[in-house]
Amino acid sequence: MLTKTVVFLLETFLGLFAVALLLRFYLQLLRAPARNPLSTFLAALTDWIVVPARRIIPGLFRVDLSTLVLAWLVELVLLTAVAAVWGAGSAVLPRGLLVLALAAALAVVKLSIYILMVAVIAQAVLSWVAPYSPAMPLLNSLTRPFLLVFSKRVPPVANVDLSPIFVVVACQLALFLVSWIEADLLRAGLG
Repeated sequence: MLTKTVVFLLETFLGLFAVALLLRFYLQLLRAPARNPLSTFLAALTDWIVVPARRIIPGLFRVDLSTLVLAWLVELVLLTAVAAVWGAGSAVLPRGLLVLALAAALAVVKLSIYILMVAVIAQAVLSWVAPYSPAMPLLNSLTRPFLLVFSKRVPPVANVDLSPIFVVVACQLALFLVSWIEADLLRAGLG
Protein backbone atom coordinates (compact mmCIF):
# COMPACT_ATOMS: atom_id res chain seq x y z
CA MET A 1 0.00 0.00 0.00
CA LEU A 2 2.80 2.42 0.89
CA THR A 3 4.63 1.61 -2.35
CA LYS A 4 1.58 2.43 -4.46
CA THR A 5 1.04 5.67 -2.54
CA VAL A 6 4.64 6.79 -3.07
CA VAL A 7 4.48 5.91 -6.78
CA PHE A 8 1.19 7.80 -7.12
CA LEU A 9 2.65 10.90 -5.46
CA LEU A 10 5.80 10.74 -7.59
CA GLU A 11 3.82 10.33 -10.80
CA THR A 12 1.41 13.10 -9.87
CA PHE A 13 3.85 15.81 -8.83
CA LEU A 14 6.75 15.06 -11.18
CA GLY A 15 4.33 14.33 -14.02
CA LEU A 16 2.55 17.65 -13.55
CA PHE A 17 5.87 19.47 -13.36
CA ALA A 18 6.94 17.82 -16.64
CA VAL A 19 3.65 18.95 -18.21
CA ALA A 20 4.29 22.50 -16.97
CA LEU A 21 7.76 22.49 -18.52
CA LEU A 22 6.46 21.11 -21.81
CA LEU A 23 3.64 23.66 -21.93
CA ARG A 24 6.16 26.43 -21.34
CA PHE A 25 8.36 25.03 -24.11
CA TYR A 26 5.51 24.78 -26.64
CA LEU A 27 4.06 28.18 -25.81
CA GLN A 28 7.48 29.72 -26.44
CA LEU A 29 8.12 27.59 -29.55
CA LEU A 30 4.79 28.47 -31.16
CA ARG A 31 5.05 32.15 -30.16
CA ALA A 32 1.84 32.11 -28.13
CA PRO A 33 0.77 35.42 -26.58
CA ALA A 34 2.93 35.95 -23.52
CA ARG A 35 0.41 38.11 -21.69
CA ASN A 36 -1.99 35.51 -20.43
CA PRO A 37 -2.58 33.89 -17.03
CA LEU A 38 -1.29 30.46 -18.12
CA SER A 39 2.06 31.79 -19.33
CA THR A 40 2.46 33.83 -16.16
CA PHE A 41 1.62 30.79 -14.02
CA LEU A 42 4.03 28.54 -15.92
CA ALA A 43 6.83 31.10 -15.66
CA ALA A 44 6.27 31.48 -11.92
CA LEU A 45 6.17 27.72 -11.44
CA THR A 46 9.25 26.84 -13.50
CA ASP A 47 11.56 29.88 -13.44
CA TRP A 48 13.50 28.55 -10.46
CA ILE A 49 14.91 25.74 -12.62
CA VAL A 50 14.62 27.09 -16.18
CA VAL A 51 16.57 30.32 -15.67
CA PRO A 52 19.70 28.60 -14.27
CA ALA A 53 19.42 25.83 -16.88
CA ARG A 54 19.54 28.39 -19.68
CA ARG A 55 23.08 29.26 -18.60
CA ILE A 56 24.13 25.63 -19.13
CA ILE A 57 21.92 24.53 -22.04
CA PRO A 58 21.95 27.06 -24.88
CA GLY A 59 19.04 27.66 -27.20
CA LEU A 60 19.14 26.66 -30.84
CA PHE A 61 17.54 28.74 -33.62
CA ARG A 62 15.55 30.75 -31.05
CA VAL A 63 14.22 27.54 -29.49
CA ASP A 64 14.51 27.23 -25.71
CA LEU A 65 16.10 23.79 -25.50
CA SER A 66 16.74 24.06 -21.77
CA THR A 67 13.03 23.74 -20.97
CA LEU A 68 12.67 20.68 -23.21
CA VAL A 69 15.76 19.04 -21.73
CA LEU A 70 14.46 19.76 -18.23
CA ALA A 71 11.13 18.09 -19.08
CA TRP A 72 13.07 15.03 -20.26
CA LEU A 73 15.20 15.05 -17.10
CA VAL A 74 12.09 15.26 -14.89
CA GLU A 75 10.65 12.24 -16.72
CA LEU A 76 13.98 10.41 -16.31
CA VAL A 77 14.01 11.15 -12.57
CA LEU A 78 10.39 10.02 -12.34
CA LEU A 79 11.03 6.71 -14.12
CA THR A 80 14.20 6.07 -12.09
CA ALA A 81 12.43 6.85 -8.81
CA VAL A 82 9.48 4.62 -9.68
CA ALA A 83 11.87 1.80 -10.62
CA ALA A 84 13.69 2.25 -7.31
CA VAL A 85 10.44 2.28 -5.32
CA TRP A 86 9.25 -0.91 -7.02
CA GLY A 87 12.54 -2.54 -6.11
CA ALA A 88 14.11 -2.53 -9.55
CA GLY A 89 16.84 -0.16 -8.42
CA SER A 90 19.54 -2.75 -9.07
CA ALA A 91 18.34 -2.97 -12.68
CA VAL A 92 19.23 0.69 -13.19
CA LEU A 93 22.74 -0.04 -14.32
CA PRO A 94 24.30 1.22 -17.57
CA ARG A 95 21.95 -0.77 -19.84
CA GLY A 96 18.93 -0.06 -17.63
CA LEU A 97 19.82 3.63 -17.49
CA LEU A 98 19.90 3.80 -21.29
CA VAL A 99 16.49 2.11 -21.43
CA LEU A 100 15.15 4.59 -18.85
CA ALA A 101 16.60 7.53 -20.81
CA LEU A 102 14.86 6.34 -23.99
CA ALA A 103 11.66 5.63 -22.06
CA ALA A 104 11.81 9.18 -20.65
CA ALA A 105 12.10 10.56 -24.19
CA LEU A 106 9.06 8.52 -25.21
CA ALA A 107 7.20 9.80 -22.14
CA VAL A 108 7.91 13.37 -23.26
CA VAL A 109 6.54 12.53 -26.72
CA LYS A 110 3.41 11.01 -25.16
CA LEU A 111 2.89 14.03 -22.92
CA SER A 112 3.27 16.30 -25.95
CA ILE A 113 0.61 14.35 -27.81
CA TYR A 114 -1.74 14.52 -24.83
CA ILE A 115 -1.18 18.29 -24.55
CA LEU A 116 -2.08 18.68 -28.22
CA MET A 117 -5.19 16.52 -27.85
CA VAL A 118 -6.45 18.46 -24.83
CA ALA A 119 -5.77 21.79 -26.56
CA VAL A 120 -7.63 20.71 -29.72
CA ILE A 121 -10.63 19.41 -27.78
CA ALA A 122 -10.73 22.50 -25.54
CA GLN A 123 -10.54 24.78 -28.57
CA ALA A 124 -13.30 22.87 -30.38
CA VAL A 125 -15.60 23.03 -27.34
CA LEU A 126 -14.84 26.70 -26.67
CA SER A 127 -15.45 27.59 -30.32
CA TRP A 128 -19.05 26.45 -29.84
CA VAL A 129 -19.62 27.59 -26.24
CA ALA A 130 -17.49 30.72 -25.79
CA PRO A 131 -15.75 31.68 -29.04
CA TYR A 132 -14.47 34.98 -27.59
CA SER A 133 -12.93 33.40 -24.51
CA PRO A 134 -9.55 34.81 -23.42
CA ALA A 135 -8.14 31.28 -23.76
CA MET A 136 -8.87 31.11 -27.49
CA PRO A 137 -5.75 33.00 -28.71
CA LEU A 138 -3.57 30.74 -26.59
CA LEU A 139 -5.29 27.56 -27.79
CA ASN A 140 -5.18 28.83 -31.34
CA SER A 141 -1.42 29.30 -31.09
CA LEU A 142 -0.97 25.75 -29.82
CA THR A 143 -3.25 24.04 -32.34
CA ARG A 144 -3.05 26.12 -35.52
CA PRO A 145 -0.05 24.34 -37.10
CA PHE A 146 -1.71 20.96 -36.68
CA LEU A 147 -5.22 21.99 -37.65
CA LEU A 148 -4.01 23.74 -40.81
CA VAL A 149 -2.64 20.45 -42.17
CA PHE A 150 -6.16 19.03 -42.29
CA SER A 151 -8.08 22.27 -42.89
CA LYS A 152 -6.31 22.70 -46.24
CA ARG A 153 -7.26 19.20 -47.38
CA VAL A 154 -10.70 18.60 -45.82
CA PRO A 155 -13.44 21.09 -46.68
CA PRO A 156 -15.93 22.12 -44.00
CA VAL A 157 -19.18 20.15 -43.90
CA ALA A 158 -22.17 22.50 -43.43
CA ASN A 159 -19.75 25.20 -42.22
CA VAL A 160 -18.34 22.85 -39.56
CA ASP A 161 -14.57 22.41 -39.58
CA LEU A 162 -13.77 18.73 -39.16
CA SER A 163 -10.02 19.19 -38.79
CA PRO A 164 -10.09 18.81 -34.96
CA ILE A 165 -11.50 15.29 -35.38
CA PHE A 166 -8.71 14.38 -37.78
CA VAL A 167 -6.06 15.82 -35.45
CA VAL A 168 -7.44 13.84 -32.48
CA VAL A 169 -7.52 10.64 -34.57
CA ALA A 170 -3.94 11.28 -35.74
CA CYS A 171 -2.92 11.84 -32.11
CA GLN A 172 -4.52 8.55 -31.09
CA LEU A 173 -2.65 6.73 -33.86
CA ALA A 174 0.60 8.39 -32.77
CA LEU A 175 -0.08 7.29 -29.18
CA PHE A 176 -0.57 3.69 -30.36
CA LEU A 177 2.76 3.85 -32.16
CA VAL A 178 4.61 5.39 -29.21
CA SER A 179 3.08 2.87 -26.79
CA TRP A 180 4.12 0.02 -29.07
CA ILE A 181 7.69 1.35 -29.25
CA GLU A 182 7.71 1.86 -25.48
CA ALA A 183 6.53 -1.71 -24.80
CA ASP A 184 9.10 -3.08 -27.23
CA LEU A 185 11.84 -1.00 -25.59
CA LEU A 186 10.92 -2.15 -22.09
CA ARG A 187 10.67 -5.77 -23.22
CA ALA A 188 14.15 -5.54 -24.79
CA GLY A 189 15.56 -3.66 -21.79
CA LEU A 190 14.28 -6.13 -19.23
CA GLY A 191 15.16 -9.19 -21.30
